[in-house]
Amino acid sequence: MLTYRPTPVQVIEEEEWNNAGVNVLVKREDLNHPFVSGNKWWKLKYNLEQAIELGYDTLLTFGGAYSNHIYATAAAAKEVNLKSIGIIRGDELKEVDNPTLLFAASQGMELHFVSREDYRNKNENQFHTSLKENFGNIFIIPEGGTNAFAIQGTEEFGIKLQAEIEFDVLFVAGGTGGTATGLALAMPDKKVKVVSALKGNFLIDEISSLIKEPLNNIEVLNDYHFGGYAKYNQILLDFIAYWDAKQLPLEHVYTAKVLYALDSLIKKKYFKAGTKILMLHSGGLQGKLA
Repeated sequence: MLTYRPTPVQVIEEEEWNNAGVNVLVKREDLNHPFVSGNKWWKLKYNLEQAIELGYDTLLTFGGAYSNHIYATAAAAKEVNLKSIGIIRGDELKEVDNPTLLFAASQGMELHFVSREDYRNKNENQFHTSLKENFGNIFIIPEGGTNAFAIQGTEEFGIKLQAEIEFDVLFVAGGTGGTATGLALAMPDKKVKVVSALKGNFLIDEISSLIKEPLNNIEVLNDYHFGGYAKYNQILLDFIAYWDAKQLPLEHVYTAKVLYALDSLIKKKYFKAGTKILMLHSGGLQGKLA
């Protein structure tokens, strides 16, 4: 099994937030593992257990050049003595192109670069069949790690959160929707606000596709993506720098956008006085901009 380090809860103090009468806590799950950090630990937990139980010796997964999932899967596979293969979007890339790919390769991940056109087939059965013909005994994990095993892990984490911390509303980032789905399933009596890192309104449909019945406690916030996945501007960079100075490191793809959304809503008096808000720091600091 992957090693796990207990993580702290950080109390956040801001004058405007105090004036609004809300209490904000951050669950620093980014500190749960040096490489398989945040929600990636929970999304991979049962995928790893299943792969080992079924006798697979190799994990295969998908991601872009700066993927947290590729980074985490490479490290996780090495720790539990599995081989790993990464199918990387962009056939013009090489492993030396950035620290994420270099790290994955250093963990033993075999990187294969495919065209963006071919990468669109990553969820097709025919493409998976060809991968198995090429690579043999592989356990396939989807892009971002979201599948039934990932939801099982994040639901377990949600149960753990409720037992440890008293709160009314949970703020979490959304990419593929797996983490938010598991957390919302674990806490039907809590409000779960999902800040989408993607441009568009389709994340709620992605979440709905992962479960059999609708989740009434989940809301997707689509107005804080800053132009789309991994997009940012100087406002977001300044926001990150401000929180760095307050000892809360954020990155531009997910966590900064979550806290920016939370900060904006508090300043708009969205929450009634006395509301206890918990933000999940889901890790991903390996992709933090210099």
